Amino acid sequence: MEDVTEDQSAVNYRVTAGELRQFVERFERLEAEKKDIADQQKEVMAEAKARGYDTKVMRKVIALRKRDKDDIAEEEAVLEMYKEALGM
Repeated sequence: MEDVTEDQSAVNYRVTAGELRQFVERFERLEAEKKDIADQQKEVMAEAKARGYDTKVMRKVIALRKRDKDDIAEEEAVLEMYKEALGM
């Protein structure tokens, strides 16, 4: 009976190892794609900077576009209130 259990464990290990390898390889491909995309984003910002755009401000605009408009308005209102309180 132990031989069957050991054989089954070996089969399970091979299947699991193969599946694990697939997950690892998929993840590695995604990492490579992510790096390629990040490189392309850097190129876009370098091109924008070369044409005179402020990339720091562009990044802020991009971040704002991801957020909810109501959240942005609330944050800006609080910011204005704090600035007024400090005489800015």
